[in-house]
Amino acid sequence: MSTQTNCSKVPLQLLLFIDKRPSSGDKNRQIQEHLEQLRQIHDFDLQVIDVGEQPHLAEHFKLVATPTLVKIYPEPRQTLAGSNLIAQVETWWPRWQQSLEDSVGLDGDQPAPPLQSLNQYSEILKLTDEIFRLRQEMEELQAQLQFKERLIAMLAHDLRNPLTAVSIALETLEMGLDPQQQERYVRMTPEMMSQLLRHARTQSKAIDRMITDILQAARTTSSQLQIQPQKLNLGELCLEILDRLSNQSESKMQHLKVDIPSDLPLVFADPDRVRQVIINLLDNAIKYTPTGGTIEVSALHRTTQKVQVSVCDTGPGIPAENRERIFEDRFRLERDEATEGYGIGLALCQRIVKAHYGQIWVDSELGRGSCFHFTLPVFRI
Repeated sequence: MSTQTNCSKVPLQLLLFIDKRPSSGDKNRQIQEHLEQLRQIHDFDLQVIDVGEQPHLAEHFKLVATPTLVKIYPEPRQTLAGSNLIAQVETWWPRWQQSLEDSVGLDGDQPAPPLQSLNQYSEILKLTDEIFRLRQEMEELQAQLQFKERLIAMLAHDLRNPLTAVSIALETLEMGLDPQQQERYVRMTPEMMSQLLRHARTQSKAIDRMITDILQAARTTSSQLQIQPQKLNLGELCLEILDRLSNQSESKMQHLKVDIPSDLPLVFADPDRVRQVIINLLDNAIKYTPTGGTIEVSALHRTTQKVQVSVCDTGPGIPAENRERIFEDRFRLERDEATEGYGIGLALCQRIVKAHYGQIWVDSELGRGSCFHFTLPVFRI
């Protein structure tokens, strides 16, 4: 007698997950009708859950299809799904009844543990998910604060050298233009003045690049990058950037080769973000290509869905063991440790390209140069 009493207190516990959209109506109705028929014979607890209203429960139980029936008591949990769901229930039902009797105990003096209601269970899951989410946010914020603190410290340290160089160049120019100073020092020639101005300009650009890198890093330390894609003429954007950076390549007498077909399809991308990627790759190409070297910029319709942009140089190349790591945050090649910058440019490029569901990679050979490639989606008319 006691066994039957305990069974009635804690019956078989089932959760039926359904999708109430019209396309799922027949399957939902069939399994619910079958379970109602079983309920007329057996005592069990059935709770129907709409995955559209409680997606956190569907995620918790790792559901991939509906309708799905989950046995949550007695343990172990079991999930049934598929087009033959009713047949599966018929197969497993006797075993579930037997496991229920076994869980109560043969002598009836060890009742099964009481279960929480679905509402309580749902609330616990929600709270657990919220705690996990808050912990992730806290860890991300702490990492961002630490990163920004390091960037500020590096900026304060690294700005001293170029600022000092600009200050010395300007002071020297000022003395050279002062008649009283010219009597005490060697008269400054036009060539000396031109050299000092070039030096000041170079150091000013270095300062500008450092500040730009810092601002970009401060805005994009999160792995989720916000983009605003739109119809974009990628060829025109590339030519505009090449014109903007032409003075830098001309100052090093570098040869620029451009291969951008006039019939290149439009892409679906964020213009400002893509501009950041191209400028960064071209800046690096100009920086590492020696005087008199060659830089090639090309774009091609790689597939019906992708356009590929390539920026190649004749610089020193990248060691094979570092070709993946150069896209990591703050990773720098050993040869670059003494140069300006923070190793965040290529990492930012990768985040931007991935946000567009594209790819970015590098082909390189030591002593022969590097080719950086990235893809963007074609705009669908």
